[in-house]
Amino acid sequence: MGDAVTRVATPLERRWRPDGPLDVTLTLSPLRRGAHDPTWRAEGGAVWRTCRTPYGPGTLRVTVDAREGAVRGQAWGPGAEWLLETLPAMLGADDDAAAFPALARNAGNGAEVVLRAHRSHPGLRIGRTMRAFEALVPAVLEQKVVGREAWRAWRWLLRRYGEPAPGPAPEGMRVFPEPEVWRKIPSWDWHRAGAEAVRARTIVNAARHADKLEATAEAGRDGSAAADRLLRALPGIGVWTSAEIRQRAHGDPDAVSVGDYHIPGIVGWALTGRRTDDEGMLALLAPYRGHRYRVTRLLEIAGHRPPPRGPRMPARDYRSF
Repeated sequence: MGDAVTRVATPLERRWRPDGPLDVTLTLSPLRRGAHDPTWRAEGGAVWRTCRTPYGPGTLRVTVDAREGAVRGQAWGPGAEWLLETLPAMLGADDDAAAFPALARNAGNGAEVVLRAHRSHPGLRIGRTMRAFEALVPAVLEQKVVGREAWRAWRWLLRRYGEPAPGPAPEGMRVFPEPEVWRKIPSWDWHRAGAEAVRARTIVNAARHADKLEATAEAGRDGSAAADRLLRALPGIGVWTSAEIRQRAHGDPDAVSVGDYHIPGIVGWALTGRRTDDEGMLALLAPYRGHRYRVTRLLEIAGHRPPPRGPRMPARDYRSF
């Protein structure tokens, strides 16, 4: 498959009509790591994304024909055919939220807030990329640091070790490196990127198990529990990192980011008008079991954030340590 696609100068194309409302940008936005992510771009009414597919690098361009209600995918590179085959899954074709409104109506505290957010964003879907290691690296970089610090490291590493995006991608887009490349990044380049030794070791070790991780991701939501066990057996990966990976790679609408700096406060404030911690968040989300990640996404998108209590956490520059 890869050889055939490589010889094609023009893009491969696919049109797909979703079975209900779909907001492409909102659905794909969890895959974006900061405003200048080299693997993600929104430009000219299209969303561009690069990916290291099982067949090699690929670039995907997604647009929507508003008149027909159809999604148009264009793809370039050895991974083009795979990207188009998996386009519906990435855009949430397998995400079944039909029972969610009834579940929310019986949830008790804050149910109307959740339902209002759901009605206001009918096009939100939980998609799955089926690329677990590609979701793991930025999740590990985001461990216990502010987003700006993690995204800076992500950009540096992709620009240094990623390869140029196939096709006419916007300038500066890069493709996620192969696991073997991550294993060979020297310590001084991790330092230059701003990632300390603990996070670097976690990524390097996980790269040795990339094939097993991808096997669970191909099973989608059904493989999420197996992926959680495998991920949390790896040194440096806990419940938060596992959830962040499974949300994106497996499309798991129930994977809660326990341990997140912001989400418990958002959930508590939206549903009770008070801040809460992880334990309180899990109690509030218990009636939504099966869709707990969906609820946190909806509340984030709807802007339910408690007022700030102090200055924002500064972004460290580990390179100066």
